This record gives sequence, C-alpha cells and structure tokens, in this order.
Amino acid sequence: MDSFLTQQLDKQLGQASHLSNEAGRPQLGNPSGRPDPLEGRGQGVGTLIARISNGQVSSAGLLASDATRDSLSPGDEKALADLRHDGNPVDRTLSTGSYRLVAVEAPYGDVIVTGLPLAAKQNTLTSLVWTMVVVSLAGLVLIGLAGTVLIRRTMKPLEQLSEVATQVSRLPLDAGEVALAVRVPPSNAHPGTEVGSVGHALNLMLDNVSKALEARQESETKVRQFVADASHELRTPLTAIRGYTELMRMTENFTPDGRKSLARVQSQSERMTTLVEDLLLLARLDEGQPLKLADVDLTQLVVETVSDEKVMAPDRVWQLELPEEPVVVRGDASQLHQVLANLLSNARKHTVPGTKVVTAVMRSADGSAVVTVTDNGAGIPPEFVDRVFARFARADAARTSPVGSG
Repeated sequence: MDSFLTQQLDKQLGQASHLSNEAGRPQLGNPSGRPDPLEGRGQGVGTLIARISNGQVSSAGLLASDATRDSLSPGDEKALADLRHDGNPVDRTLSTGSYRLVAVEAPYGDVIVTGLPLAAKQNTLTSLVWTMVVVSLAGLVLIGLAGTVLIRRTMKPLEQLSEVATQVSRLPLDAGEVALAVRVPPSNAHPGTEVGSVGHALNLMLDNVSKALEARQESETKVRQFVADASHELRTPLTAIRGYTELMRMTENFTPDGRKSLARVQSQSERMTTLVEDLLLLARLDEGQPLKLADVDLTQLVVETVSDEKVMAPDRVWQLELPEEPVVVRGDASQLHQVLANLLSNARKHTVPGTKVVTAVMRSADGSAVVTVTDNGAGIPPEFVDRVFARFARADAARTSPVGSG
C-alpha cells in the first residue's frame, strides 16, 4: 500500500512539476525576466516550488492554505539546492514538514524544484493501519464468538452427561431403597457418535447399577424380615427358660455349685433376651415406621434414664447438669429414650468403677436442644472414631464387656 500511494503521489508530483516548469518559463521578448513559478495556475495547497539559477536559489516558497506565499528558511533553501537534477523524486524533511521533491532542469536553463507534502500520504497510511487494526479486532471478536457458540453447541451433550453423572453421585447408594431413574437423554445416547457412545455406555452402566441396587434391597429386605421373625420367635423360649430357672431357684434346693450354675443359666438367658430385643428393635427401625411425634420433656427424660442406670451401676459417679427451665422438644419419646439409654449404657459398660459420667441438657445458640453424655474414662481410640456409630461396633472385643454393643 505504501508503494501504491507513493506511485500516486509521484504522478501528482510529475504533473505539478510540469506546471511549475511552464509557469517559470521566461516570457517572449523578455528572456532575462523570470516569473515566479509558484504563481502559476493549477497548483494545490501545500505545493513547494523553488527556482535555482546558477546554483543559487533565486525564489522559493510554498502555497499556504489561504492562497498566500510562505517563505522557506535558509536551511530549507540549501537542502533544495543540494538536490540532484535527475528528475527522480526523493523524500526530504524540511522545517515545514516532510516533502516528496523532484528537481528538473528546464529547457531555459534553470532548475525547477517541485515538492508535495507527505502528510496526506502518511495520514492515509495511518488511517489504513487503524482501519486494519479495527477490522482485525472485529474479525477476531466475531471468530471468538462464533468459536464459543460452536464449542458450546459441541460441548452441550457432554454437559448433559456430566449433569447425569453428578446427579447419580449425589444419590445415597450405600443403604436403603434407591430409585435410580436418571438417564442420559436418547438424543445423546446414540452409538453413532463419540458422545452418543459414551452416553449409551453410561445408560447401560446405570441400568446395571439399578438392577444391582434392586437385588441388594431385596436381599436386605429378606434378611431384615428373617431377623424380625427369628427375634420374635426366640422371645417365647427365652421367656420360658427364664421363668423355669426362677421357679427352680425358688422351689428346689441346690448345692452351692448347683446354685452357681443356675445363676449362670439365668444371666446368660437374660443376656440372650437383651440381644434378641436389640435385634428386634433394629428390624423395626429398618422398616421405617413413622415416628410418634409429641412434646417431650428432655429434662425429665434424662433424669429418669440416668436414675435407671444409677441403679444398675451404683459404683459409677452419675452427675446431672440441667437448666433451670425444662427443655421441651418435639419428638418420639420412645426413640429418644432408646438413644439416651444406649449412650448411658455404653458409658456404664465401657468404663471402670469410680468413673464420673456427666449428662447435660442445654439450649444451643440457634435454640436447638443439646444432650451430652461425658465421662472421664479412657475415651475412644482415634482409629475407631469413624466406626463408633456402626451397628455392634467394638473398639476392642478383647477388652470390652461381652454384652456391650453399639
């Protein structure tokens, strides 16, 4: 583009040089007179013209915007006088700006220097550069937007696959009945494309997992039913054993060893009854029976439960920390009693005589009721904390009571 603009400027410069040469031609009948070539017609604003006679600048100036003549500095005149008179355009920087100059030796012996300002060419180049920059930036923005739209359209099926996988990852698959109904839409599960193959494989995997969960649920239901039936059926013979044992202890005379053996039978039958009751309770809980909600006085419940444990283990130090006002909550009294009795039972079974057990009832900052059972015993081993609430979990079966259970 610079070369093209230079060629156009040189063409204009050639025309201006021809006009200035004709304007500076001596008049007929007055060969010694030299008219000012800048006063010739057809020259544009900013045109520079100088006449060089015998190596000296005899006249020089440029056409101002108001059609007046502006003089050149001595330095500018010297620069013009030093130009070669070969008719080839050159660029020079003068005090008034940059010019494209050409020095031509006229037929009448003088050298006429003609120049046109380079400002128009430079402005055109600058405008062209900015235009290219703006167009390029706009093109990049459009390409970016089109690429974004195309990528989002391409990635949309993958986003749906990710959404399905995320929904499945949030389902509680570890226990209970799970309805695994989420699937990849058929439009994204066609094996004809890469994404469709992945979606089809994911649906097959979800179908397999769903069948496995149904089989597990069916197996758990059967086991739960068996435990409930077995526990219920065992209660009758165990009750009979305990009753006959108590009857024999009251009506028969035994030797000391016999009484010791009978007491052992009675204690083991009581232990077995406790285990059966626990199994039956777990089976009932697994059935998901609705809670019998009512207003429960936690303060009174704690007092009664601790009193029961105090009778069973008078060698522990049982303490209560209760608020002045009763703490009433909405809940199932039977279930709350079972939870509290289990905590206190563990504190009794897994501590040595003389251990202090503190049961506290309080209100938290958000108004919730909080019940804590704390003892100063050996504590729970760190490696057992993650399993402390698992069913029948024991930190060390060799050191715990044979009847202790989680």
